[in-house]
Amino acid sequence: MTPGAVRSAKLRKLLDSHTVVMPGAFNALTARAIERAGFEAIYLSGATLANGLLGVPDVGLTTLSEATLHATRCAAVTSIPIISDADTGFGGSENAARTVEEFERAGLSGLHLEDQEFPKRCGHLAGKSLVSREEFVEKIAAAAAARHDPNFLLIARTDARGVTNYDDAVLRAHAYLKAGADAIFPEALEGREEFVRFARDMTPAGASRPIPLLANMTEFGKTPYLSAAEFAELGYRMVIFPVTLMRCAMKAVEHALGELKQHGTQKHFLDRMQTRQELYELLGYSVAPPTAPR
Repeated sequence: MTPGAVRSAKLRKLLDSHTVVMPGAFNALTARAIERAGFEAIYLSGATLANGLLGVPDVGLTTLSEATLHATRCAAVTSIPIISDADTGFGGSENAARTVEEFERAGLSGLHLEDQEFPKRCGHLAGKSLVSREEFVEKIAAAAAARHDPNFLLIARTDARGVTNYDDAVLRAHAYLKAGADAIFPEALEGREEFVRFARDMTPAGASRPIPLLANMTEFGKTPYLSAAEFAELGYRMVIFPVTLMRCAMKAVEHALGELKQHGTQKHFLDRMQTRQELYELLGYSVAPPTAPR
């Protein structure tokens, strides 16, 4: 088995046993930090790729090559499963199929595709539009057929709740599962009761096990602030915190720049920095202590 296949098999086993919490890495160093902190899996957000690495809004400006390079870098320095945002698949059905192949080759364990029209928008903003159910079913089927590793997780995200209505989101989700999706990501549900209802509506009668569902615990959006344990109780097997680390890091950058501009020195906030030794430990960089002068 390839290293990527090993990770994909591991993710499947994790999802069979409990809810997996996935903080979002915005570069390879934060991917390392997530694994070092003891998390079982990593999430790669399309928003942090666009915002953090390219400095542009999350409006479909990134390319498959940029997303694949980012994924490859994060997978190269970690050993736990990684799920990535693949936006709308970077084009039509053929593009979505190639995206699966490239992400598998990068060592990822899964991805999610969304049913928005291109160019997409953040799932918690107004002004989105959807492709037809039939068009996205075709895209999901093409992505499923492109998998070489049967354990590679194909997640279908529907943005219908914020565009049409809740019932359309449920209908689309069932159609996507039938087309070959392994799991469903209902974006921008509003209120705890909608998460309860969606989990119930996605559970087939007489099913031996529930459909894996992904909850997006993003900040400042439509989703209520539920804990990972609460989502687990509601029946969600994956909980992502896509932009949490980048938002914290950027607020710290903002404060540091303000103090540096005002005082012209960093000595007043050294206690808020990762030390040189802490960084080296995270990098696995062993530096010999200085020798005594002769």
